Amino acid sequence: MNAFSSYHPVTLFLYFISVTTLTMFTMNPVFLAVSLMCSVAFCAVLHQPRDFWADLAYYTPMFLLIALTNPLFSHNGETPLFFLNDNPVTIEAILYGIAISAMLVSIIFWFKCYHEIMTSDKFLYLFGRIIPKPALVLSMAFRFAPMFKIQIKKIHHTQKTLGLYSSNSITDRLFGCFRIFSVLVTWSLENALETADSMKARGYGLKGRSSFSLFRFQPQDGIILGANLLMLSFVLFGINGNYTDFSFYPKITFAGITPISAAVYSVLFCLMILPFVIEMKENITWKLLKSRI
Repeated sequence: MNAFSSYHPVTLFLYFISVTTLTMFTMNPVFLAVSLMCSVAFCAVLHQPRDFWADLAYYTPMFLLIALTNPLFSHNGETPLFFLNDNPVTIEAILYGIAISAMLVSIIFWFKCYHEIMTSDKFLYLFGRIIPKPALVLSMAFRFAPMFKIQIKKIHHTQKTLGLYSSNSITDRLFGCFRIFSVLVTWSLENALETADSMKARGYGLKGRSSFSLFRFQPQDGIILGANLLMLSFVLFGINGNYTDFSFYPKITFAGITPISAAVYSVLFCLMILPFVIEMKENITWKLLKSRI
């Protein structure tokens, strides 16, 4: 089990809400760089090296594509570098494209970590009594997302074993993709209906129904939750006080580095690197205990 996932669902959910909100609703390059670095680092300790490097190899070209595409379509900014088809390519547009790329890739990696940490049972524990039906639908959707990749491989290998890919023609591959999609849709619908019928038979969502849960709010959960809220409040104070203002258009304007802004950036880094530190501490402790056996 991952060390960070052992904390209470309330603590985990509020943490991911905090980091994703700070990433999505700020365009400060320092915020985005810290978020990208910490999300990638956290994802690296959660996944196997082979899976992590495969993801990194996939998202790196996407990062570059978005960063290079923005200055080709957006010509805002007061500092042109050169002209392409009589349209200026500005420094502001290039930097804005890099910032957008960093934000999107950071969010993707944070959600990959979220799927690894916040399992469907934790999500149902949080929202099952408040909004039982939407909570069930959302938990099923979150669960299906990682399962689709596994199921596609199973369907592909099964059809290949049956000899349905006897030729390498484009037509054969195209029809093979349609068959896989058809089987996948059927499987997902059947799985969703079976899950819904099973939950209904157990009385899920009925008034007064009791439920068993292994989750208990421990002192360490309160410590992490309190630290999260304190650091988030300080970062929001810095944003609201315009200590971290940054603008790309019409020209790049930066509030500058002051003692308060430096403190805000430092607290932001501590907030976003927190799960990585917890995981690394647990890994080092485990290796030390194994070495003493």
